[in-house]
Amino acid sequence: MATITFDTLELVDKLKTAGFAPAQAEAVVRVISEAQSTLVSNQTLDHRLKETELRFDARFERIDGELKLNRWMLGVLLAGIISLVLKAFF
Repeated sequence: MATITFDTLELVDKLKTAGFAPAQAEAVVRVISEAQSTLVSNQTLDHRLKETELRFDARFERIDGELKLNRWMLGVLLAGIISLVLKAFF
């Protein structure tokens, strides 16, 4: 995960120089520092996207298998019905 490094004391001093009250400057720097720990990198997003893609692939493979089984069962059932109908008329 990418980390942004900065000098918090220097930032507090710059904010005070810009007209922030000392408590406000410290609060702003504290919020920025806490927000930094929750940033998500592109690498993390790519990894999560790949995991989701793999889960979807597994689900689609299972569904595809079930559909193929249903097609076979329907085909056998249809062949049985057709044979009974033909037997009834001939």
